[in-house]
Amino acid sequence: MKVLILSGTPKHEGLCCSCVDAAQAGVVKSGAECEVVRLCDYKLTRCAMCTDGWGACRAEHTCTFGDDGFSVIQQKIANADALVLDTPVYWGDMTEIMKAFFDRFRRCEAMKGDEGAMAGKPVLLIASPGGSGNGMISCLEQMERLCRHLRANIFDYVGVNRWNQNYKIAAISEAAAALTKPVK
Repeated sequence: MKVLILSGTPKHEGLCCSCVDAAQAGVVKSGAECEVVRLCDYKLTRCAMCTDGWGACRAEHTCTFGDDGFSVIQQKIANADALVLDTPVYWGDMTEIMKAFFDRFRRCEAMKGDEGAMAGKPVLLIASPGGSGNGMISCLEQMERLCRHLRANIFDYVGVNRWNQNYKIAAISEAAAALTKPVK
């Protein structure tokens, strides 16, 4: 099994990075293959809403707006058997880079229906608000809506903040390991 972890954090350390590390450790512990993609390592741009607002994304399921790494990540998602989406919470939502990527991805993939790159795949959703800890639920709701549009199967939701991180980090590792096992 191949698991792709998509990280929306711009940082190289901190709570969200600890969540990514825990998910990766869980996948590796299970014996599955794991790759981490840090979206901020790419020069991803926002959707340009080509032509009439849909462009090639609707008909051809590809984004023709620049060579910024989008199609590489789209292919990695298609090749994965399971996904982990991990983001800090910004204003009750995913980070801007994760939203920008998934706005484009959703346009390319949603119309594929059950043939889409995420369709039928188990996805572990992780949201980690800092500071006040607010916005976790609304962020997870946005991530859930994204997965529903793309016909993914939500495996679990994990909200991590500074008060619960000690036991939630361990839970993320266990959830990621369980993500690799077939559901009976």
